[in-house]
Amino acid sequence: MRTSCATAQLEVRDTGVLLLLDGTESSWIDLRDPTHLDFEYLQQMDAVLSALRGPTAPVRAVHLGGAGCALARAWDAARPGSEQLAVEIDAILASKVRKWFDLPRAPRLRIRVGDAALAVGTLRPGEWDVVVRDVFAGGAVPPTCVGRDFLMQCRRALAPGGIYLANAACPPRVAIAAELSDLHGVFDAVLVVADAAVVRGRRPGNIVLLARAQPWSEHELDAVERAVRRLPLPVRTWQEDDPALPQPSF
Repeated sequence: MRTSCATAQLEVRDTGVLLLLDGTESSWIDLRDPTHLDFEYLQQMDAVLSALRGPTAPVRAVHLGGAGCALARAWDAARPGSEQLAVEIDAILASKVRKWFDLPRAPRLRIRVGDAALAVGTLRPGEWDVVVRDVFAGGAVPPTCVGRDFLMQCRRALAPGGIYLANAACPPRVAIAAELSDLHGVFDAVLVVADAAVVRGRRPGNIVLLARAQPWSEHELDAVERAVRRLPLPVRTWQEDDPALPQPSF
C-alpha cells in the first residue's frame, strides 16, 4: 500500500511480521514476544541500555524515527512504567502501525507525526532518559538529523545521565567520521558499537553510536563491552580515539 512517503509491504516471517518501505526492511515485529528484537542494531541498543540502566528499569525515551516502533514496543514490555514518544514523518504509516501491530497506547507510547529534525527542538529540556535517532531517507541519514546543532538539541532534551543512541550506516566511512567529530564536539563521552568488519569498511552494515554528557566510568565501559559480546551475533565497542575508527579529514 502507498503511505505518505513510501510504499509499504508486510511479510509474515516466522512468528512475526516484517515491514518493508520501498522494498527496504524497516521493522520486524514479533507477534508472540514483544521483547524479541530481530534487527542486530536494535539488539545492540537494547544491550547498551540494559548495561547502563539495568534490564527492567522504566525509561522516558524519545524515538526520532518510528516506523513499526519495534524498539519502543520491546522497552514497554521489558520496562513497565516507561513513557515513550515516537516521532514519525509519515502520517499514514503512523496511523497504520497502530492498527497492524499491538503497540502500547498513550501515555506508554505516543506517536507524533512530524519531522524528527524539527520535533527535537520542541522536546522539553532535561525530560528524557534516552534519545534514539533512527531516521533514514533513501538509505542515508538526512542532513538535517546530523551535525552539531541537531546534537545540541538532543543533548538539551536529555536528563542528567541520559543517553543518546544513533543508528548510522557504514559506508560511507566519511559520514561516520563526521558524526564522530560532531559527537565529540557536543558530548563528553562517546562510544561506538559495531562489528569489526563494518567499522573497518570491509562490509556494509549498521553502526550504533552512543554518547552522554558525563564521562563513562571504567565499570560502565566494561559492562557495555560484555553486554554486546553476549549478543547472538557478538560485536565489540570502540572508544572515540581508537585509530580503527574512521577519522575526519581536515
